[in-house]
Amino acid sequence: MTTENIDKSKRKIAIITGGSRGLGRNTAIHLARRGVDTILTYNANKAEADSAVGEIEALGQRAVALKLDAGNVASFDTFVAEARHALQQGWGRDRFDFLVNNAGTSYHASIAETTEAEFDKLYNVHLKGVFFLTQKLLPFLDDGGRIINISSGLARFSNPGSSAYAAMKGAVEVLTRYFAKEFGPRGITVNTVAPGAIQTDFSGGIVRDNPEVNKMVASMTALGRAGLPDDIGPMIASLLSDDNRWVNGQRIEASGGMIL
Repeated sequence: MTTENIDKSKRKIAIITGGSRGLGRNTAIHLARRGVDTILTYNANKAEADSAVGEIEALGQRAVALKLDAGNVASFDTFVAEARHALQQGWGRDRFDFLVNNAGTSYHASIAETTEAEFDKLYNVHLKGVFFLTQKLLPFLDDGGRIINISSGLARFSNPGSSAYAAMKGAVEVLTRYFAKEFGPRGITVNTVAPGAIQTDFSGGIVRDNPEVNKMVASMTALGRAGLPDDIGPMIASLLSDDNRWVNGQRIEASGGMIL
């Protein structure tokens, strides 16, 4: 699907943090297939971000990559200004339709070994960053828009070594319900998507590249395999569509039935 012949000011636009790779990139690609343009963010790898932009443009959609450190709240005003400039330059508008708070980092350590510095890094990216980036972008999100926050299956079941990460994701799930309640008068829906173990480069690619880990994940998943990016991106793209306009304030796990 392409919207090349549609007035660019009328196109749907998503902002996807961490959209240069992994699940964020896969989401952007599947949104492009549905005719949605994207402003995606990257933290360090501009080449990867440019590659994602090229892949989206090859599908006939417009895309822009902007640098963002999702854990540095002090930088958010600059990012919002750059995003507004990109909206004006690329689409002739200063509002967008969808926000996917996807950017994240992993951390594996026991409770006894978790340092305060690492805990704070997780907090800054996964909770504080989500809260304040959403706050900063909210005035420019169209009424009737959509927000999706990314959680994890680890917020439902416990896996030793993931306590700090999972705690942040659990907090995001609570935050999602509050977002949904407070933004509801503007017709904005807010939901959480919680992937299970997915074969990406997250956590150093351990699910994708370590056969023993991959086999272990498959053994505890009802559908008998580890997840793929293509199991998540299309689901998020669908959740952002009008087909799911009445889904709000929900946690939706996409894990193939992991640890049931």
